[in-house]
Amino acid sequence: MGSFFIFLVGFGMTVTGSVTIIAYFNFLPAGLSWADYFTFIAGRLECYFLPLGLLLILISLRHFSVEK
Repeated sequence: MGSFFIFLVGFGMTVTGSVTIIAYFNFLPAGLSWADYFTFIAGRLECYFLPLGLLLILISLRHFSVEK
């Protein structure tokens, strides 16, 4: 049951992080370069939810496969 909860938390974090990164794409037509864009999202905490959520999903899936 714990692995399923970790999976759901990881999924939620992944969705939050990816939606935030996609929303920040709106800065590109406003005149930001790609380098400025990546510098900007590197400083935003909510953008780190994407890799952290993916890591939690991978850990929970690994635990599911070892558990059975």
